[in-house]
Amino acid sequence: MGHLKIATAGSVDDGKSTLIGRLLYDTKSLTDDKLEAIEEKSKQRGFDYLDFSLATDGLVAEREQGITIDVAHIYFSTKKKSFIIADAPGHIEYTRNMVTGASTAQASIVLIDARNGVVEQTYRHFFINNLLRIKDVVIAINKMDLVDFSVEKYNIIKGEIEYLASKSEYKNQNLTFIPLSALKGDNVVEKSENMPWYKGETLLNHLEKLDAEDINDVSQTRFPVQTVIRPKTEEHHDFRGYAGKIYGGDFEIGDKVAVLPSQTTSTIKSIHFFNEEFAKAKSGSSVTITLDDHVNISRGDMLVKVDEEPTITKQLDATICWMDKEPLQASQKYYIKHGVNDAQAKITQLHSIIKTDFSGKLEKPSALELNQIGDVQLKLSKPLSVDAYNQNKYNGAFILINPKTNNTVGVGFIK
Repeated sequence: MGHLKIATAGSVDDGKSTLIGRLLYDTKSLTDDKLEAIEEKSKQRGFDYLDFSLATDGLVAEREQGITIDVAHIYFSTKKKSFIIADAPGHIEYTRNMVTGASTAQASIVLIDARNGVVEQTYRHFFINNLLRIKDVVIAINKMDLVDFSVEKYNIIKGEIEYLASKSEYKNQNLTFIPLSALKGDNVVEKSENMPWYKGETLLNHLEKLDAEDINDVSQTRFPVQTVIRPKTEEHHDFRGYAGKIYGGDFEIGDKVAVLPSQTTSTIKSIHFFNEEFAKAKSGSSVTITLDDHVNISRGDMLVKVDEEPTITKQLDATICWMDKEPLQASQKYYIKHGVNDAQAKITQLHSIIKTDFSGKLEKPSALELNQIGDVQLKLSKPLSVDAYNQNKYNGAFILINPKTNNTVGVGFIK
């Protein structure tokens, strides 16, 4: 049984927590004590229905205000697939939380209140999904029961999102539109009888059919070395292996590889996973690789196929989502963390602030404020082996760290 990690996003009161709670309830993923607590709390509030949002809002402040603040990871399973939902907040001041929740997602659900249609936060959430190159996005048009299950209202919202998609640079995205009512359960797990005009699948059926292996765009194979394995036992006296995780593509025995940054070449001799050996390892596998030649390799080096070498550079052009209260300004210095590598970085230029409604850019701003997204140029203290984010997600992303506070202040996507 495969697993799928899903990011969720929605504006305030779009019903995101209720939708997740409904999924948990209808898939019988709630424990008896949790269900009893929801029933009791719903009665105390005078509701004649179960308030499923209580299943997800874990912080006291969330329960009191009826909003989502922190990113919570929620787990549930069906007979066909297991799921991890990154429940990210919808408020504009928590944009950084949404970027964090969506950064490792394989699919995304963007909620829209059918009564309000596409609002400012919808633009922002859709933009971030495109920025992060999330390939499969569900546009869940919620609260259809409050607009009399109107097909006209559904088509208006669908048209607005399709227009937004036409303005996006990311053209490899699959959009799926599902009209539903999270509170009533229409088209969440069970097919709705109230919308016979909708011929598509329920939300759960659609998510179950997504193949996690097909969700990411095909990209170059990258193997950042996390540590060197030298057992020095009688049985493995001369063993020298390189442990890490494969990203982007596959490796198999006999592949010609280059070691970066030294650019020494060799051939893969064996691939180990614990006490087993394999002829081939897929993207996402954590393995130990040995080479035919005893080359000088240490933590931070990278193995790549000889015909798929990345760019080795000390200067980066990148899109940054700023996450700190102290604004980003040109000439500031940070630490850059790129995979298992790090270096000192200086912001040499702040080119623009990107408008998240796809309406353009604000050129040559003086600073990048909290939750804003902008284009910058960085100069590094040493060369890094990088790819453009749109070619390789893992090797095209980085974080910036404030050296004075050790806080993560920004996440970057290399152009």
